[in-house]
Amino acid sequence: MKKIAILVTTLAALLGCVAYEVPAPAPRHVHDRDRDGVRDRADRDRDGDGVPNRADRRPDNPSRY
Repeated sequence: MKKIAILVTTLAALLGCVAYEVPAPAPRHVHDRDRDGVRDRADRDRDGDGVPNRADRRPDNPSRY
């Protein structure tokens, strides 16, 4: 009886698995500090802290603005 319970539990766990594609990491030569998909040279908020680079005293540090 224990073997059947273990088999049923294992089968239920396997049937409930979901496969998904993991995105590939960005190449090392692309500079994108906040990982939003926009290169730092074109990004208006380089560090992703919500403050535009022009108003940000430290545009490369997400913990300070």
